[in-house]
Amino acid sequence: MKNDGPQLSRHQRMAELVESARAGDRAALDELIVTLTPMLWHVARAQGLDRELSADVVQTTWLRFLRSLAGIHNPAALTAWLVTVTRREAWKERRRQLSELSEPGDFFEQRLTPAERADTAVFDDDRRDRLWAAVGRLSPRCRQLLRIVASADRPCYREVSQALGMPQGSIGPVRGRCLAHLRQLLETETEGEWR
Repeated sequence: MKNDGPQLSRHQRMAELVESARAGDRAALDELIVTLTPMLWHVARAQGLDRELSADVVQTTWLRFLRSLAGIHNPAALTAWLVTVTRREAWKERRRQLSELSEPGDFFEQRLTPAERADTAVFDDDRRDRLWAAVGRLSPRCRQLLRIVASADRPCYREVSQALGMPQGSIGPVRGRCLAHLRQLLETETEGEWR
């Protein structure tokens, strides 16, 4: 209960920003977008979308928010609503993407991009690929939690709880177990060295 104060104030702040945005305050809308976009982006990425499609999904989510702004009856539930919309839009986009694939090889060709940097890029890319491959071997619950928690400097456990439908008090312990499992996966790799 010790952390409820800052979480409650952040929760209240989001509700206040919605009310201000509804009244036409552009700065309040900008603050909402800057604060919540990283989390929404990670929710979209967790559904298997690439960067460009994730960005499109998040943009669509914010457009739906703007169209719905006048009708939002419970500003305090904004984060959960945005996460749900992002997830649904990502699923829709993922289904569309998969239906467009004419051959199994096309999927892998779409994911290949030309090298953007010199020799350090190879090392960085390899490390990042191994990290995300290890994250991919975690349970869906761990993957979602780690993506959301990693997207924010100080995640609000109440909002994470609403977004993932898990008890607020279990987020820290579950995150710890997920990180420990991820560490174990990375340390037992036979290719390269993680340390």
